[in-house]
Amino acid sequence: METMFSSSMDELRKMNVSVSAIVYSVCAMLSIYIAHWIYRWRNPKCNGVLPPGSMGLPFIGETLQLIIPSHSLALPPFINTRIKRYGSMFKTNVAGRPVIVSADTDFNSLILKQDGKMVETWAMDTFAQVFENQEMQSSMKYIRHLVLNHFGVESLRDKLLPQIETFINHTLHKWSTQDSVEVKSAAITAAIDFAAKEIFNGDLENAPFSISEMYRDLVEGLMSFPINLPGTSHHKCLQIHKKVRGAMRDVVKKRLETPERQQEDVLDHLIGDMGTHKFLSGDFIVQLMFGLLFVASESITTTLALAFKLLAEHPNVLEELTAEHDTILKNRENPDAPLTWNEYKSMTFTLQVINEVLRLGNIAPGLFRRAIKDIHYNGYTIPSGWVILIATSALHLNSDEYEDPLAFNPWRWQKIQQNSANKHFMPFGSGTKQCAGAEYSRVFLATFLHNLVTNYKWKMVKGGKIVRAPIIRFPDGFHFHISKKN
Repeated sequence: METMFSSSMDELRKMNVSVSAIVYSVCAMLSIYIAHWIYRWRNPKCNGVLPPGSMGLPFIGETLQLIIPSHSLALPPFINTRIKRYGSMFKTNVAGRPVIVSADTDFNSLILKQDGKMVETWAMDTFAQVFENQEMQSSMKYIRHLVLNHFGVESLRDKLLPQIETFINHTLHKWSTQDSVEVKSAAITAAIDFAAKEIFNGDLENAPFSISEMYRDLVEGLMSFPINLPGTSHHKCLQIHKKVRGAMRDVVKKRLETPERQQEDVLDHLIGDMGTHKFLSGDFIVQLMFGLLFVASESITTTLALAFKLLAEHPNVLEELTAEHDTILKNRENPDAPLTWNEYKSMTFTLQVINEVLRLGNIAPGLFRRAIKDIHYNGYTIPSGWVILIATSALHLNSDEYEDPLAFNPWRWQKIQQNSANKHFMPFGSGTKQCAGAEYSRVFLATFLHNLVTNYKWKMVKGGKIVRAPIIRFPDGFHFHISKKN
């Protein structure tokens, strides 16, 4: 009996040793695999030498460091610390995507000139889901022509300028009747309302929700981590997209059912072209209108809100700006006549102020491209498929190009040559991909400033904080009391 028990114990011990050996082997193999996987994450494959940098943690990369908020107009710490450590070009990983961040003006100029050859336009996941589809990528030439036709220089000069001024006069009068105005939110409402009138003649006026409020919430989700779960900013952003698109789809359907169309707006133009361009489906038109409303509002409203704050804080700039516009009024035969195109073109200092606000504001995180072939530059290789972020904020705040770069100094633009500006100033993109609505934005801002400084005064009553995370936000708003001048 004892012999049998002893024999069984020996067999059990041997079995335990075997199981332990298997467990240890599996753990060892798993450890080797994980170690190899982490090594490959930190050292991606490349047919050459990658720029210096860090790929961060597995799966999330350096996303958390990127979205840490900073509370100033200075270069975001994520970019600033890495440029100091690695130089003007470095590698990183954001939300699982390998990215090259560049503040190298020569490299930026190279790839922008090679758009469509070395690189292609790219958008972050949320942007891509909300604004783009394959047909839009392949029809950019048509879209650019459409935007220039309705919002370009000729349309601004011949039709839109007096409409913009009338609309702004009405907006400012309305603001002046209130105790205080949160300028960013109010400006979004104004910019969206005006653009909607030009795009589909305000056909959403009777929608069961405020389209401008929808767009305010949309912006908060565009730079969010792409996790589509209830309660997340990304999920809310996609829900807004769905809701507004549904309302716009009803507008398009109603317009298509109307035998005679005489609105002469963007929607009529699109419907009229449906027979000659196969990509112009109802869904394409809805998506395009949705995107046009965004680009016609976001840069304008953020720049305008920041201009209110900066002008209030710099009375010497406000004094010269006001003098320029008072001179325009004095030179008119009829002081009450509408603003003319020649008067707009004469606003030298105004446009310098706008440039300076755009430079400091850095509304977009940068310009995104994706390498469509291996790119060799300065001893480094950017692999095909990698995303390239041209860090415009690093260009706009470069102390080698802009003396005291954080100072609000519109006079600096008197000395900046056009060639230098093309390389170091890209608020609306660059080259053939520059935003087709750039001149529209400048005209809208200049017209607003003209009517503001000649007829109104303002002071901040609440808020004023600025946060970058990484796009610029005003967490407690810019609340101003606006009143008519005596």
